[in-house]
Amino acid sequence: MPEVEFKKIKVHYSDTGKGRVIVLLHGFLGSHTIWEQHIKKLSKKFRVIAIDLLGHGKTPALGYYHSMELLAQSVKAVLNHIGVRRYVIAGHSMGGYTALAFADLYPENICGLCLVHSTAYSDLEAKRKDRDRLIKLVKKGRTEFIHEMISNLFTPEYLSKFPKEVAKVQHIAAGVSKQAIINSLEGMKERKSRELILKFTEYPVLFIVGKKDSIINYETIYPQIGLCKYPTVLMMENEGHMGFYESPKEPIIEIEKFSMRCFRGNFD
Repeated sequence: MPEVEFKKIKVHYSDTGKGRVIVLLHGFLGSHTIWEQHIKKLSKKFRVIAIDLLGHGKTPALGYYHSMELLAQSVKAVLNHIGVRRYVIAGHSMGGYTALAFADLYPENICGLCLVHSTAYSDLEAKRKDRDRLIKLVKKGRTEFIHEMISNLFTPEYLSKFPKEVAKVQHIAAGVSKQAIINSLEGMKERKSRELILKFTEYPVLFIVGKKDSIINYETIYPQIGLCKYPTVLMMENEGHMGFYESPKEPIIEIEKFSMRCFRGNFD
């Protein structure tokens, strides 16, 4: 994998295909490989940059706290190194929080934003307390923590029918260090609300939503959709927080159509 130096560490990424650029950001406990099917399909028409965020995949953790702004800065370092200036950026869950922070810091570089099972809202107090509980849990050991987290990402039906696919996600998660897990939980807990990004952006926003998502309630997405000037929604009726991975065909088609629309500038 190619790599870029950022604050004395190496950020790893994949670079596939040619043409206009789509940036893919994975979620918590993931890596760029979670986008494998999306990269394969989308790179036939676009140049796809998929990045291992701090502490995930082959990118090491940085310090003791991964704010969403710090993650966004590491993404910008990769894109500056590659030499691309305008792109559609899509992020799953924590990758979506990173994409929103990126949109806040570098609005001039984005021509389309895709939130994949993600939200512009900050954590409510109950969620913040649960992240503190998880931090205590992971300090005792990663095994129980990872089992709990991965089980919550999928619908019960998917867990029982597709054990190999679930095992792949567990394997990726097992590669994330204890320090990186804590850094990420702290960063997500303290992240800012970014509804104003949705309200004032002049480019399209795509929401990919799982109706059976146990992490982010799909009903909380409707007010966010209403904030956007040019919203598009893919509601996945039978999928959970990993809907883009459980049933990748429809999200891939939607991201492709959305990206074409963004690059052509035909928003209405």
